[in-house]
Amino acid sequence: MEETPITRMERYHLEKNKKTKKRGGCLKWFLIILICIIGMGACGYFQFKGSIDKIHEDVSEEVDPHESRGKKVNLKRGDAFSVLLLGIDTGEYGRVDQGRSDSIMIMTISPKNNRTRLTSIPRDSLVPIVGHDTTDKINHAYAYGGAAMSINTIQSFLDVPIDYYVAINMAGVQQMVDAVGGITITPQTTFTQGNFTFYEGQITHMDGAMALEYSRMRELDGDYARQNRQREVVMAIIAQLVTVEGVMNYQSVLKAMEQNIQTNMTFDEMVEVSLNYRDAAGTIENDQLSGEGTTIDGIYYEIISDEEVARVSAAINKELFGE
Repeated sequence: MEETPITRMERYHLEKNKKTKKRGGCLKWFLIILICIIGMGACGYFQFKGSIDKIHEDVSEEVDPHESRGKKVNLKRGDAFSVLLLGIDTGEYGRVDQGRSDSIMIMTISPKNNRTRLTSIPRDSLVPIVGHDTTDKINHAYAYGGAAMSINTIQSFLDVPIDYYVAINMAGVQQMVDAVGGITITPQTTFTQGNFTFYEGQITHMDGAMALEYSRMRELDGDYARQNRQREVVMAIIAQLVTVEGVMNYQSVLKAMEQNIQTNMTFDEMVEVSLNYRDAAGTIENDQLSGEGTTIDGIYYEIISDEEVARVSAAINKELFGE
């Protein structure tokens, strides 16, 4: 089903929440590595390294180097870097095709500024797809050419370098939630999705199937609100991972990772991040690339203005390269 344009009230709350600072955040995905290594001991260390080696995918030959990157980012030196986070719809309702990136975020991590910036990109943004000679929804880039085409398209669209990527499919979300023993979330809206009903303000413990449905709903309040729910699920998984129960379930977590996650970041690079960038987790700045909804030939798109593209581009490049 194609999405309806977002409501005026939703856009009001979107603008109100833009650029708000939060403690903790997605950088903890990387800090989890250090926590697991410490908690599991030598045996766990080698298991974790083996899992990261399995999910590693080198896409360097397919990705166009961005002109702003003269050399590869140096994590030992503490260079600011970017990570493209992709939530793929493969695995949803038994899908086994390449899938589309229904959740797209750019995370920039700047030790100099001691902060991390998380920028969400609407999946329906109408952009030129680099390497496919067409203009289409930005989430189709992954379907056409995987992570490499997504990286090339976003680098060209926003004129920012993408140093790394992490992709997780929808089935992976469900398995990760189950692997950590479930998550707890307090919904901000009452709605029914699939076989589950969620109630505003009611603390809810969710298993994987329930969390997946919670993160999927968009018919009631649009894709921007769905992106917020997806971030809630990610943060809840992280919170559960650092508990005693989460650490004890590390073998189930690693199995879920191996089956559902891909990244071009190596184990050694992840360890460098966990050791050298922990202060950047102190402040998280959230931002949202915003557009205007429209329908073209019966298909819904988000049209992003040149001014909005320039604003987000400048903000990301400032985090990576300074003034």
